[in-house]
Amino acid sequence: MTATLTLITGADKGIGFETAMALAKLGQHVLLGSPHQDQGQQAVDKIRQAGYDAELVILDVTKQSDIDRAKARIDEKYGYLDVLINNAGIALDNHENAETLSTNVIRAEFDVNFFGTVSMIQAFIPLLKKSKSAKIINVSSNMGSLGLASDPNSRFYHVSSLGYQSSKAAVNFATITFAKELKDTHITVNSVNPGWTATSFGGRDVSQPVPQGMQSVHQGAQQIIKLASDPTNELNGTFTENEGTLPW
Repeated sequence: MTATLTLITGADKGIGFETAMALAKLGQHVLLGSPHQDQGQQAVDKIRQAGYDAELVILDVTKQSDIDRAKARIDEKYGYLDVLINNAGIALDNHENAETLSTNVIRAEFDVNFFGTVSMIQAFIPLLKKSKSAKIINVSSNMGSLGLASDPNSRFYHVSSLGYQSSKAAVNFATITFAKELKDTHITVNSVNPGWTATSFGGRDVSQPVPQGMQSVHQGAQQIIKLASDPTNELNGTFTENEGTLPW
């Protein structure tokens, strides 16, 4: 049986790497996407040293040339793709008030979080269609939930991170749109919220103690791993986390 072929963007550290290692352990062949040759190769080497399959794909999701090159390489070598996990993301807001937050910062966040995700989906749909059962998993955030942000009883009601939040809300809309557009194919499209996780994402100093209420990287990756390894592949057009379904 051919191993499930999975491409993960931003997979050289944090939740992306945790997901890559876990899926490799489950027998998937992981294409580890990273914009950095050295850091990406080190991540691949860790997976291989553990006895599992992985290979490096140099991939900056803000560069269409990188995306096109990755697609051509995967098409030539394998001719298909089973799972696309759009994990690459950035957070630059630092919770600055919306009235002063630079639109250049917002554009940079959208460039990676939203446009990078959409560009990856558009590029790889042809290869996903060649799989017998394919999945697109978009790593979103509960901070991108309009329902939670507008609910006075939610802890996100007083959060202000306009660039990051709106870019993740846009990712969720992309999930809905592609899920509807591809509903008559064998490709499912879902958003996942990892939750507040102990990684360097957003600039946290990982040498410092983990803040109270923050979960481990292992916990943060669980719902992504669950969807990526689900043999039924029936879930489509959803926004979920470890605890269940989230409001859009």
